[in-house]
Amino acid sequence: MTATPLHIDFVSDVACPWCAIGLNALERALERIGGEVAVELRMQPFELNPTMPPEGANAAQYLRSKYGLSDAQLAANRARIVERGAAEGFAFGVREHVWNTFDAHRLLHWAGVEGAPGQQRALKHALLAAYHGQGRNPAAPDVLFELATQVGLPAERARAVIASNKFADEVREAESFWHEAGIQAVPAVVVNRQHLISGGQPSEVFEQALRQIARQAT
Repeated sequence: MTATPLHIDFVSDVACPWCAIGLNALERALERIGGEVAVELRMQPFELNPTMPPEGANAAQYLRSKYGLSDAQLAANRARIVERGAAEGFAFGVREHVWNTFDAHRLLHWAGVEGAPGQQRALKHALLAAYHGQGRNPAAPDVLFELATQVGLPAERARAVIASNKFADEVREAESFWHEAGIQAVPAVVVNRQHLISGGQPSEVFEQALRQIARQAT
């Protein structure tokens, strides 16, 4: 049996907790499908807080203001996220601050175009874990450098990309493409540039949808 090729664009933001849940759930679904599909998975940029200043903001204050949440609603949302993350194998920690993620997207773009197969994906996981698991700043040059080299990306090139504005135009262009394609919320899983699976779905939902898409593609 020949594996069905699937191109998957995972449109997301490092600052999005549901994106951490969704990526883990998607990968668990892909593991269960196994040899039935041959997947090319690409990370695509989306910024939830594009005007966030370099110093960031207090997470609770920012989320209450942006979404009009009460303290009780915010606590309930956080509890639900932690529970869903645990169900999909992602451990959320305490995150008291939000930051701008544009430089993280630049680094992810670089990993996608110049890195070895799997390095962009590994960097995405490392960024999500640092931000949501450890409360670290994904805009800090030292954090970006540490995570890039941790996943095997070349140190000198990583340092040069982080210190420059390289790939900024490419990230902006990609963000515009996905906005114009109708993506308004993340995570958005786009399969073969035709099929959209929205949100941090359970792995079973991803599995069912991907199997159906693969059958249609054969």
